[in-house]
Amino acid sequence: TLIGAIDDVEKRVVTVIGAGVAGTMAIEKAINNKAHLKIIDLSQKRLDELRSIYGESDVEYIISTDSSIETALEESDLVIGAVYIIGKQAPKVVKNSMLKQMKPGAVMVDISIDQGGCFESSKPTTHDNPTYEQNGIIHYCVTNMPGAVPLTATQALNRATLPYILELANKGVEQALNDNKHLANGLNIKTYEIVHDAVKEALNV
Repeated sequence: TLIGAIDDVEKRVVTVIGAGVAGTMAIEKAINNKAHLKIIDLSQKRLDELRSIYGESDVEYIISTDSSIETALEESDLVIGAVYIIGKQAPKVVKNSMLKQMKPGAVMVDISIDQGGCFESSKPTTHDNPTYEQNGIIHYCVTNMPGAVPLTATQALNRATLPYILELANKGVEQALNDNKHLANGLNIKTYEIVHDAVKEALNV
């Protein structure tokens, strides 16, 4: 199945679950390929922000519930799972029972697999053996997906992290953490103790 539109061929349906950084990139790719897009997220504020950017044409903005996810999956040709919670394992938002209602041959891509995956049916795969089939649904759950494009992935990571590295180097750790709340929010361990609440919870500390 080709996602892009061809003349009068019916548009394919792409569902993106989770509208964070990775989800937003998937949203943009789906729009560029002229798919019919369903965006599912827990935050109405985030959905409203996306609506102001992408408009109403061929895009649905859906609050995440078990029912809304199941309904979207029934129509979907491609499902992108991009659910991410800082410091925690990804919640399983797509249950195994939901797969039975999907189109045979539909594809599910679990971007959250590095955090345990957001589909109950997800299991880690590799670039050498990237897919498997369950209930007639193709799963792509490759860990470290950016590893397929290591040069550009490294360049992008360097660009994102370099400002924080420079701030730490120029100011010292304590001052940099005091000046930058985002940097401070990423601190996991201080003076031999876990200080990040989500990490504490994940490790039962």
